[in-house]
Amino acid sequence: MIKLENLSKVYRTDEIESTALNQVSFEIKKGEFVSVMGPSGCGKSTLLNVLGMLDKPESGSYKFQGTEVSGLNEKGRSAVRKQNIGFIFQNFNLIDELTVFENIELPLIYNKISASERKERVNKLIEKIGISHRSSHFPQQLSGGQQQRVAVARALITNPPLILADEPTGNLDSSHGNEVMELLCNLNEAGTTIVMVTHSSHDASYSQRIINLLDGQIVSEKRSNLSQAAV
Repeated sequence: MIKLENLSKVYRTDEIESTALNQVSFEIKKGEFVSVMGPSGCGKSTLLNVLGMLDKPESGSYKFQGTEVSGLNEKGRSAVRKQNIGFIFQNFNLIDELTVFENIELPLIYNKISASERKERVNKLIEKIGISHRSSHFPQQLSGGQQQRVAVARALITNPPLILADEPTGNLDSSHGNEVMELLCNLNEAGTTIVMVTHSSHDASYSQRIINLLDGQIVSEKRSNLSQAAV
């Protein structure tokens, strides 16, 4: 699904040049669950932004489902992103003025799905993840764990083959964090590819592979064991 070759990303200002990613190469197969770990400032979020086509690499190759996307302009990246990638953020990024239903429905509106189909798909998904009783509530009326479930549902509503998760349990207590991780595992078992940035070795243990970054470079990679994940 994903193949990076010698991919680099440099940020520049008038006074300073900072290399966020330096000659990064790896592959992620369809259906994998991969964690990316490393200290703050090592390039994890930049990598996720590049994978999600929110940012453009400085050099190198990024092939997504066999298509070279590193050279696409913003319109091209947006078209690929909208059809194929769902995002889950640490801070939920829900819209306070919209209900649970409306927050989840939003990507379908952007994709010009009919109102009747939107209603059917949203109701089916919120039932599946256990928040149908909260569909008319607003984000501030929910617990952190419930808000993250809504964020997961919003990421899933377009049935993307790839989910990118940036510290998805970072603002949750351990109990709600475990619920979200188990939800991600269930999605992965159903076939969704997941790439997750995390500081938590506990959360990373739910994935199948762990990539460690340092100073914008991959310094190690290892297999994980889902059966050993703490519950």
